[in-house]
Amino acid sequence: MPYAKIIGSGAYLPTRVVSNDELAADLATRNIETSDTWIVERTGIRQRHIADPGVTTSQLATKAAQAALENAGVAAADLDLIIVATSTPDFVFPSTACLVQANLGAKGGAAFDVQAVCSGFVYALATADAFIQAGRAKTALVIGAEVFSSILDWNDRSTCVLFGDGAGAVVLQASEEPGILAAQLNADGSQMKILCAAGNVAHGKVVGDPFLRMDGQAVFKLAVTSLTKSALDVCEQAGVRFEDIDWLVPHQANVRIINFLGRRLNIADDKVVITVDSHANTSAASVPLAYDAARRDGRIKTGDTVLMQGVGGGFTWGSVLVKI
Repeated sequence: MPYAKIIGSGAYLPTRVVSNDELAADLATRNIETSDTWIVERTGIRQRHIADPGVTTSQLATKAAQAALENAGVAAADLDLIIVATSTPDFVFPSTACLVQANLGAKGGAAFDVQAVCSGFVYALATADAFIQAGRAKTALVIGAEVFSSILDWNDRSTCVLFGDGAGAVVLQASEEPGILAAQLNADGSQMKILCAAGNVAHGKVVGDPFLRMDGQAVFKLAVTSLTKSALDVCEQAGVRFEDIDWLVPHQANVRIINFLGRRLNIADDKVVITVDSHANTSAASVPLAYDAARRDGRIKTGDTVLMQGVGGGFTWGSVLVKI
């Protein structure tokens, strides 16, 4: 049975960077009080990238995909699987993955979206791994991409300061060398109300609340508990000890969650990849963006063992253990 090996990665962030000070000044015009100090102390976020009006998830995803394909030395024509993890698709249908496929000029392979919110990339990576292990795909493109700014209530300080837009991608290829060592996915739909965007379109009208809503304290508690157990389970499945993990690449939601998780797993701070300060929470894009940043700056190297984790609305969570 072949392994699914990551052979390249890429990322794209919108050019517009919004600092905490700029955001605070904008919110002040609507009598909503916040500050750089308030945001940094509670989240670790200092800035976020925001897509211009009219920029779509498929556009961000395509740019990240092109960078990943170039990095991997793979032509779009060689892809036989494209999976896009997103909660902000361009349309009800066709899928964002089909739009990316068309943009890349790739034809013939399977293309579909995965919706697991901030766990989406981990879910998509595990899905691509299963396709490759089963012999149903040889070269896969897995993308996490979001325009989360489009579903934020910019009058809600508790959520609008937390999120940003962006896309990250990896190319997987069937290999005899170790790649994805184990994957572990979970969900608890009974917890849906602690993080949701419970609106939809029906009969030409928006039905329900179209904005993201979150119970921050409940998410924090469930995230730390769930991700700790998931890490234990995926390492046991792979027969890997925590001390053998070279890098933790967690979902970039909040630096407090990340630090708390690192301590629980006894992983040193300098082995935890953090980009939430500069990207904010980009939902399904956060893990591939963080992975690509650490690979490109030389921290993550060939042969390293990397634990990737996601947690998000649904409620969903999961882990993928990878040999690079």
